Parts: sequence; C-alpha cells; structure tokens
Amino acid sequence: MSFFSIDNLGISFGGLRALEGISFSIEKGEIFSVIGPNGAGKTTLFNCINGIYKPDQGSIRFKTKNITGLKPDKIARLGIARTFQNIELFNKMNCMENIMLGRHVFIKTGVLRGGLMWGKNSFAGKEETRHREKVEEIIDLLDLQAARNKFVGGLPYGTQKLVELGRALALEPKLLLLDEPCAGMNSEEKQDMIFWIKDIQDELGITILLIEHDMQMVMDISDRILVINFGKPVTEGIPEYVQKHPEVLKAYLGEDDDIGDIA
Repeated sequence: MSFFSIDNLGISFGGLRALEGISFSIEKGEIFSVIGPNGAGKTTLFNCINGIYKPDQGSIRFKTKNITGLKPDKIARLGIARTFQNIELFNKMNCMENIMLGRHVFIKTGVLRGGLMWGKNSFAGKEETRHREKVEEIIDLLDLQAARNKFVGGLPYGTQKLVELGRALALEPKLLLLDEPCAGMNSEEKQDMIFWIKDIQDELGITILLIEHDMQMVMDISDRILVINFGKPVTEGIPEYVQKHPEVLKAYLGEDDDIGDIA
C-alpha cells in the first residue's frame, strides 16, 4: 500500500467542476509535484487533502487510513502539515512564537500557561521546555537565529516564507504540503528554499507534496510530477518525461517547445 494516495478525486462548486478524476500515489520519502496553469485546480486539491474542502467524489488515503472529509485539525494530528501560497503568519508575534504555534496539536490544555504558573520543574513546565527545544531545533535547521526574537511583520519576505515553513515543521509532519513555497521570491531566495526543501527530505525523512510555478525548480527537485489542467489529469511521470510530453507543452505554450518558467 502506498504511503499516500488519491483515487478518482472530484469536487464541484455550483455548476463548476473544479477537480475530476484525479488519481496518484506517493511513496514514503518522495518529492512529488503537482503542476498546471493558473486555475488548473492545484490549490483546490490541497484544500481537499487537508480538510478545508470536502470532495464529493473519490478517496484520500494516508498510510492505512481513509482521511477523506476529515476536519483540518484531525488531519494535522495524523501528521499532515501545510504551508500556504499567501503567507499566513501573525505579524505582531515574533519568529519563535509563530513557529511555536505549530506545536498546538501536542500541547495539552493550559500547558504553556501552567508552566509559567507552576515553575520549570512542574509537569507543565517540562512540557513547555520540550516544545521550545523542538522549535529551537527548527530555527537552527532553517538558519533563523537572527530572526528568532523579531516581529514577523518586519522580516524580509523570504524570511517570512521560511518562518511559515518552520511552523509547518513544528507539527512534526510525515507528509508536508508546500503550496508555492517560492512564490514572490528572488533568485537567491529560491535557491535557499530549494536547499531547505532538500534538507527536509534528506535529513528529516519527510515526504513532500509540492505545488510550484517555477518549472526549473520543479524539474530539479521532483522525483515525479503530476500535470493537471482544467481540474483533470494530463500526465504523470519523472521530470524528463513530463517536460517533453506533447500535451504538457500544448497546455502551457500552445506549441511543441521545451517548457521554461511558468508565470
């Protein structure tokens, strides 16, 4: 059985069929990318996976469990975390505090408050210390030490994207959904993000499902790629195959030429 799989997924909004017949599987440790033109249904697919939308057709399985239609908090507790295309951080909280929010599924009611009230040697205090140690590990991994105590709203855009990535990692996911992690970044920031994503795969052993418009990045880091258009699958395979597939070239360029960066 696959680590993660989707079978014949479909969802409609009013009379619009946003996704139809989407099927794929991901093996543990892979970087699997989903690409397609704007409006192809990529973010809708992510919203179905992490419980924001409930599909009206098909199934989503994570390891041995059918997670179709589960609420986002239950999916998060199973080990699926997500970043968003538009940064979803708390600007008036610092880097450490934003990443700490990713620990919410592990924190028992009142643990942080209890740790402050009852001291570091209390059960609650020890719990808080453990959570903070985990966050410090993530800060070190993503080289965010300089931003540790700074308000997120004042940080550079690329650093904010890293903080959001760190918050997702604080959930200790087994499957990480990255929704356009390089959107809005300059070339240097994109290269840094590629480095961090490969580190997450190699050092942490986290399986990654990626949506990204930067085709060079997708081709460089993906093990396999699914192409969708108008909510339907076009083709799936290794990067070298997908890049030269005639239907993919037609969908993006309307001509038979190699795919470059997709705006």
